[in-house]
Amino acid sequence: MTDTQSQPTGHAPQTVAPDPAFAAEAVASAELYERAAADRLGFWAEQARTLLEWEQDFTETLDWSGAPFAKWFVDGRLNVAHNCVDRHVEAGNGDRVAIHFEGEPGDARSLTYADLAREVRQAANALTALGVQAGDRVAIYLPMIPEAVVAMLACARIGAPHGVVFGGFSADALRSRIEDAEAKVVITCDGSYRRGKPTTLKPAVDAALAKGASSVTNVLVVRRNGEQVDWTEGRDVWWHEALAAAPEEHEAQAFDSEHPLFILYTSGTTGKPKGILHTSGGYLTQAAYTSRNVLDLKPERDVYWCTADVGWVTGHSYITYGPLALGATQVVYEGTPDTPDKDRWWSIVAKYGVTVLYTAPTAIRTCMKWGEEYPGRHDLSSLRLLGSVGENINPEAWSWYRRVIGGGKAPIVDTWWQTETGGHMISPLPGVTALKPGSAQQPVPGIVAEVVDDAGNPVGNGEAGYLVLTEPWPAMLRGLWGDPQRYADTYWSRFPGMYFAGDGAKRDEDGDIWLLGRVDDVMNVSGHRLSTAEIESALVSHPKVAEAAVVGATDETTGQAVVAFVILRGGEEEGPETIIDLRNHVGQEIGPIAKPKSIMVVAELPKTRSGKIMRRLLRDVAENRATGDVTTLTDAGVMDTIRAGMSKSTED
Repeated sequence: MTDTQSQPTGHAPQTVAPDPAFAAEAVASAELYERAAADRLGFWAEQARTLLEWEQDFTETLDWSGAPFAKWFVDGRLNVAHNCVDRHVEAGNGDRVAIHFEGEPGDARSLTYADLAREVRQAANALTALGVQAGDRVAIYLPMIPEAVVAMLACARIGAPHGVVFGGFSADALRSRIEDAEAKVVITCDGSYRRGKPTTLKPAVDAALAKGASSVTNVLVVRRNGEQVDWTEGRDVWWHEALAAAPEEHEAQAFDSEHPLFILYTSGTTGKPKGILHTSGGYLTQAAYTSRNVLDLKPERDVYWCTADVGWVTGHSYITYGPLALGATQVVYEGTPDTPDKDRWWSIVAKYGVTVLYTAPTAIRTCMKWGEEYPGRHDLSSLRLLGSVGENINPEAWSWYRRVIGGGKAPIVDTWWQTETGGHMISPLPGVTALKPGSAQQPVPGIVAEVVDDAGNPVGNGEAGYLVLTEPWPAMLRGLWGDPQRYADTYWSRFPGMYFAGDGAKRDEDGDIWLLGRVDDVMNVSGHRLSTAEIESALVSHPKVAEAAVVGATDETTGQAVVAFVILRGGEEEGPETIIDLRNHVGQEIGPIAKPKSIMVVAELPKTRSGKIMRRLLRDVAENRATGDVTTLTDAGVMDTIRAGMSKSTED
């Protein structure tokens, strides 16, 4: 296993002790660990009953008899949207701001919980009027605007599982997800804004539906930037007109704790996206619990901002569901951190008095490269807690984040979790844990994790291995949509009885956990999981390409970068135009985030005698390391040829 730049050294890393003033007011305490260890299931039952409102109490905390398929809070009934919106209004907090929306062009609006409740009810009625019933799937393809949150909650309110698709994905990627889920309705918008320019989204929906997705009966279209869009009469419906015609009252129906809440597609090693299925009661319990204890959210006084997109799981758990279940106030920003200038994020922090900021290491490293002058333009003293999500954060970025953004005093919660886990799994507790820059440290109370060797045995301190979860947890995925066998094979077959999703880890001399990145053929680029097989498939679909191999190489800004090695078909010429053409082709097939940073044209790929491509050796080349063992290759000399031609690779 290869250690990354954030690996622990042989001696104990320097720690940052909790600030006594912060600890005195922290939500979490060390007692949580003791209570969870003494009675784990009782602990989770207490969290579920304390943090959520149930129409019908559950009779059993966990049914694991059908492992690896779990049932949490058996027989319990609740409505997720009611828990995120209505109950806060009923408690007298209707005037509290739920969402401060900041548009990239500078437009802004704030929605109170009463406003949000009204829009969610109207959207629920609008969906019902279009024939959407409990169990029907709804695809959501929206930018970071309040309607994205409203749409998700409206689906949850009527029991229609939603599938949010990142707005940066192509029409083909959107179509495949709509078809797999057999979505009945798609919710999109005319367009958004990106780096100061208007963009469009609806054309991608039109293109996706033109190629298939026959299950779709209607497209709800939010008017955002006024871009001209094609219109299909009888199918397309304006969001604002549908909501205006819908009643403002809607009675939320309670659903079983295991009722499907959403499907979220993530990359798999086969290249075919996996539809991760999450259900209601267990997921919402853990999202609320971790928002409260890991992010230390105090709804009555915090202004929270998670910079993620709702197209990813972070936007589900720590924008739409966790914070709103607590009744928190948060910021939603539409655009990029450098529009109109590289201080946009920090101007937003100052404008709204953000107290808790949750973002990705890629963003932090990018801001580091831009320089301290940009955050230095604004008063960031309101920030009291910082969070990191999406990939492991290197100690240098951690220290810069705390010093420059956190004023040298704000604790940082470095969180490890996945689309599959639904919520935080390993993280320090702010005010409790002595922090180690670069380490996620320990499982949160109620979670049981281990680092094991190839045989599934726990490793000792100072040793590397595979990160596994040895006990079920409330927000765990309940399977893969339409493919239960793939779920069992993917996550539970490598180490029987233990969950393994492909991450390496190491315990330091104190027993704290350091994440070492993926050990399978999935890359983590700017916190986005991308499949090497999916990108290879996109490359070979180009008429110029005969064969392709893709690896993830360490990148100081994005964590990993996509590096491709391609063999062109006979007669095709290598050159900058070909490289640009191939990069753009991948962007069209999958989305801009999947474009290779570097493409190298080669005559051969390193293969074993059985025909398997040795991506490990290509990764050595991409990261400019000495090549490992080549004795299993059919032609060991191919690596010398590839290295000699590496200087011809083209970057954009």
